[in-house]
Amino acid sequence: MFSSCVRLVSLKFQAPQSLVSRKFQALQFLVSSPSRLFMDLKTLVSSLNDFASLSLAENWDNVGLLVEPSPPHTVETLLLTNDLTEEVMEEALQRKANLILSYHPPIFRPLKRITWKTWKERLVIRALENRVGIYSPHTAYDASPQGVNNWLAKGLGGYTSLPIHPSKAPSYPTIGTHRVEFNINDTPSMDKFMSTMKEIPEVSITTFSVRNDGEEQIRVSLNCTQKALLRVVAFLSENSHLYQKTEILSLEKPLLLNTGMGRLCTLTESVSLATMIERIKGHLKLPHVRLALGVGRTLESQVKVVALCAGSGSSVLQGVEADLYLTGEMSHHDVLDAAAQGINVILCEHSNTERGFLSELQDTLAAHLENKVNIILSETDRDPLQVV
Repeated sequence: MFSSCVRLVSLKFQAPQSLVSRKFQALQFLVSSPSRLFMDLKTLVSSLNDFASLSLAENWDNVGLLVEPSPPHTVETLLLTNDLTEEVMEEALQRKANLILSYHPPIFRPLKRITWKTWKERLVIRALENRVGIYSPHTAYDASPQGVNNWLAKGLGGYTSLPIHPSKAPSYPTIGTHRVEFNINDTPSMDKFMSTMKEIPEVSITTFSVRNDGEEQIRVSLNCTQKALLRVVAFLSENSHLYQKTEILSLEKPLLLNTGMGRLCTLTESVSLATMIERIKGHLKLPHVRLALGVGRTLESQVKVVALCAGSGSSVLQGVEADLYLTGEMSHHDVLDAAAQGINVILCEHSNTERGFLSELQDTLAAHLENKVNIILSETDRDPLQVV
């Protein structure tokens, strides 16, 4: 119907055929193509970093934008996967993804060369040849209040939770890492001190009046960096007779609310271990899990406190008091240690405790990115281990 109208117009006005053809192609594009959704890669990466700050990641991790096509690069389709394998890369190319968000970083150890020899090198080659970016959040999503561990805990039933290892703010609330406080008796001593401090960078000073043994004195509170602290202490040591009641405090970065590695969950109501197993299997959509019964425990033993960590939980869960450890994998000896303490252990395989989060992430990210990109889930991503 639409094309016949265009032909009638071209006959009536006797427009040149080439002009009609161009107009027809433009109109046909407008009719057949919905408004394109896309974001510039740099803008998208900035939004992803806002969603879960990379400062939350462990210092050993490799997170953020790992592969970047030459700019400018626009992203219309973002593919989510737990692991970026060659099979997932092929899927991403077939589905025309412009950016892959791989929860686990496909590049972890430094690559000394980019050849066709190993599968991880081939991932980088194919990504760059096809102009596909690769972004990995990994432990930043583990620590996030809306991240993987919070999703894993949702399978327990009603509960309250706290991070096992809370995250700290990326910066100090004030200038410096240390605070030095001391009293000064007289104005000349104060003048001498202030004159010296002007020569030391990264120092912040506050003064106020105090009474010490009935004598009016000046209390100095000085914030400084580790490097500046050495010079401040050296000055005070050389003039110790002028300064009294000296204290040196190490400043701590503040803890972030509901943020950190692992979760210690206290259930609203105790349930049997057998009931908890079924809840976990249902949440993770697994027919089987591995179970180590704590010494003296049975399937009817009650579970009130669950310590969990998505992925590999040994280092996070070690030493935590709980009725149950829930994670993807633990070493044989760590399982023995937990069981000896009467703690039950459920292992679900590494990525099975993470992958289901991506469905929730798909909706959450869509809202965060204001639906400006098409977000799709990998259909070929799966845990490499299976029960046979």
